[in-house]
Amino acid sequence: MKLLLSRTLSLCSALLLLGVLCGCAPKFIPPEKLHVTPSLIAGQFVSFDGTRLPVQRWLPTGAPRAVIIALHGFNDYSHFIEPAATWWSRRGIAVYAYDQRGFGASLNHGYWPGRQAFALDLNAFVALIRQRHAGVPVYLLGESMGAAVVLEALAETSVRVDGVILSAPAVWGWHAMPIWQQWGLRLAAYTIPWKRFTGSSLGVVASDNRAMLIALGRDPLVIKETRVDTIYGLVNLMQEASEVVPKLTSPALILYGEKDQVIPRAAVLDAFAPVVGAGRAVRLQFYSNGYHMLLRDLQAEVVWRDVLVWMLDREAPLPSQSEGLSRLFQGDK
Repeated sequence: MKLLLSRTLSLCSALLLLGVLCGCAPKFIPPEKLHVTPSLIAGQFVSFDGTRLPVQRWLPTGAPRAVIIALHGFNDYSHFIEPAATWWSRRGIAVYAYDQRGFGASLNHGYWPGRQAFALDLNAFVALIRQRHAGVPVYLLGESMGAAVVLEALAETSVRVDGVILSAPAVWGWHAMPIWQQWGLRLAAYTIPWKRFTGSSLGVVASDNRAMLIALGRDPLVIKETRVDTIYGLVNLMQEASEVVPKLTSPALILYGEKDQVIPRAAVLDAFAPVVGAGRAVRLQFYSNGYHMLLRDLQAEVVWRDVLVWMLDREAPLPSQSEGLSRLFQGDK
């Protein structure tokens, strides 16, 4: 044991020395110093610093009953919401989604911009949508990393919405990782930040919708190889998101699949259990057959219907409850 520890410390010291000698450090792409008036033009969202982010939208034929602004997860992009958005738009809900910085067809594809940039982008986008749909309820929907961005924006900016839907929220930060994972990632971020990993060897099943997963694998806008420093930035964001959950005051519907192999169930419970039933309109909904990509699983329409009903009447029983397809968090688990 002593010999193993000695060798491990020697390796860590060597990596740190190598990082110092090479001048290595995480490479993030922060916002521009330019400040402009945000706008929506020709399928693009021009954010607070002039950065242009691709936008997709799904609009109902008549006046919308509500608006959803959807934020995609890690290595994904705005197209993630297309199946759900098509279904919702046919039922009177307008849906908007944009490629977040460093993802999809945005500039600096694959590089992390920092959690503040994500939050400021969302704050600016919400303001634009509220102007466009004055008097219509606006909801934020975040999947995984997108949910973490929603939590960050609610805590750190002036964004105000009528409610939030957080699907498989990424609240698995540093505190939930074994110490060896923490030190390993920190060392890698400062010694080999440029190194890319696919994660294919982890054997994680993100959904039971195999056709959808195959399509993602063929989509050039979905990132397949991730930089170490981007993973490091993601963990920082998840840590911050888990810490700001107590500040959550907006009505919230938290969605989680019992078969999620990406975000541990314990992390979700640790973050949200204290705010459920604590005088706040926060609802935590479990799906026994749900995976990480709840909104695209084979049973996705079950989730879509729950979201629709909750937006229109937060006190109403969710359809999946009456059908026995999910269960409501009720206390100690």
